[in-house]
Amino acid sequence: MSGKFMIYGATGYTGKLVARTARALGMRPLLAGRNEARLKSVAGQHGFEYQAFGLNDRQALTAALSQVDAVLHIAGPFAHTSQPMREACISTRTHYLDITGEIDVFEACAAADAEAREAGIMVMPGVGFDVVPSDCLAAHMKARMPDAVELTLAISGLGRMSRGTAKTGVESIGKGTRVRRDGEIVALGSPPRREVDFGQGPKPAIAVGWGDVATAYHSTGIPNITVYFEASPELERMASLGAIGRWFASTGFMQRRLKGAIESQPEGPTDAERREGFAVLVGEAVNEAGDRIVSRLRTPEGYTLTAMTSLEIMRRTLAGRAVPGFQTPSRVFGPDFIVEFEGCTRRDMNG
Repeated sequence: MSGKFMIYGATGYTGKLVARTARALGMRPLLAGRNEARLKSVAGQHGFEYQAFGLNDRQALTAALSQVDAVLHIAGPFAHTSQPMREACISTRTHYLDITGEIDVFEACAAADAEAREAGIMVMPGVGFDVVPSDCLAAHMKARMPDAVELTLAISGLGRMSRGTAKTGVESIGKGTRVRRDGEIVALGSPPRREVDFGQGPKPAIAVGWGDVATAYHSTGIPNITVYFEASPELERMASLGAIGRWFASTGFMQRRLKGAIESQPEGPTDAERREGFAVLVGEAVNEAGDRIVSRLRTPEGYTLTAMTSLEIMRRTLAGRAVPGFQTPSRVFGPDFIVEFEGCTRRDMNG
């Protein structure tokens, strides 16, 4: 292996943060993306090589991937970008990592397992805050309760979103609240609600279609999975949309309006906001007998953690620790992988 990797989508908020972190770690990625002027600017700040091309240019994409051993794909929404990148990685035998949190993308990557194994490459979507901490927490809950039949994950502390994350959220409005029931992903007409103690007493929380609805099942085999976010005014407004409201918000006209409004927002959290921010994740597992265990995980702010975990997984991939086929972070690196990072602490509350 050459030990060389590509960051595709290096000019977005997260891409620039990951590139900056890579330089601080002494890594030298090839930066790539569609906009040559922006790429030149980002690459020039760090002394990195760059290549500009779109994912619809298969010849240029294949040529670029042939120069590297692995790609860290950061350009979303991944519903549009994952497939062409993943297929090109399989054809060039290039390891594929991305930072998606989109359920359909995880399931599409899982469906490509046989192709990835045949190519001898690892396909690991979700190597950032989506879904490293929650996936490791899910695996930890499974280890604590091997006979668990129900898994609940709850997340607090999500601050300002990047524009890319917000646009991905807008595209998912029409899909309802997705959960896993009896091993199958189903959409609920209205989101379940409950209270969750994130460390300062019970707080209202609302179910969301987070990536672990897909990945936690692949990591643990637990058949019933629900993911909650701590309630916020924005989430409450989304949850209050009925079927007609979700349909209207998913029309082309409204999607364009909503995405246009996102473009006027700040690119993402400031460095100060990221330094001060943190997230708390709660895992709860229940077995057939009704026994219940709870664990709590605290991490750095989400975008900061994404840069940390994605680059560490890339480092391990280049070091020969990739496992061919579709993989989740905890399946390859174990449930304790997350607590190896500075600022990540886990506590078992009972059981």
